[in-house]
Amino acid sequence: MKLLVIHGPNLNRLGQRETSVYGSETLEQINDAIEALCKTYNFSVEFFQSNSEGDLVDAIHQAEAKHVGGIIINAAAFTHTSIALRDAIASISIPTIEVHLSNIHSREEFRHHSTIAAVCKGQILGFGKKSYLLAVASFAM
Repeated sequence: MKLLVIHGPNLNRLGQRETSVYGSETLEQINDAIEALCKTYNFSVEFFQSNSEGDLVDAIHQAEAKHVGGIIINAAAFTHTSIALRDAIASISIPTIEVHLSNIHSREEFRHHSTIAAVCKGQILGFGKKSYLLAVASFAM
């Protein structure tokens, strides 16, 4: 199986921004852990990060042509605002899991709502890097 891991805005700043919320690991370190776990399941994995909503939509649209079997997405701030990402996920037949490093429901009220949750297979949040790893493992079950 091939997985696509999509990282949204500001996740390229992990390890530097709000470490009390997001931890001290960098995006590269998180991707390395995901890749290592994927190898144990014989999954291939592709990573994509963008701060641009349109680029994220394009990555979702292109996933079917790349024969992706599952998507893991941390839409970051776009989780709470982007109907375009919601519609992009709804437009494909690839199972998609929403992940977040922090528990969005224990943070500011505007973060409590996810526009993409209803069109995702599931939602894993609040476990830091392990949120991504749990999502990878769920594709193996």
